[in-house]
Amino acid sequence: MLDQVKLISLPSVSDSRGVLTAIESTRDVPFEIKRIFYMHHIIRDRGGHAHRDTDQVVIAASGSFTVELFDGKDYKLFDLNDPTQGLYIPRMIYITMTNFSSQSVCLVIANSFYDMSRSFRSKDDYLNSLRK
Repeated sequence: MLDQVKLISLPSVSDSRGVLTAIESTRDVPFEIKRIFYMHHIIRDRGGHAHRDTDQVVIAASGSFTVELFDGKDYKLFDLNDPTQGLYIPRMIYITMTNFSSQSVCLVIANSFYDMSRSFRSKDDYLNSLRK
């Protein structure tokens, strides 16, 4: 499953005023966008779950952080620090985010509406679901 994870270059335009990055549903991300949220003023690790049917793109909109992904067998680390790149994470990948820099902002784009019951909230529950 980790072979489906990939960095996506987000279309950005730079001029004398700065950089504008725009993201369009199904054009720039590989799904229809249903939910966008962001985390800021982060004081401890985030994530610690896997989604049954949610695909996501995670973006370091500001600052930096590390994304650790686990598919039940293998781990993969990504250091995100470029707001013009998003990390595509398909469903059923266990995600943990650490090492947030001060003033970091983590932006997440998802293909589904939030439903906590559709997530595995512990690594043990996640691993048990993979064995079925």
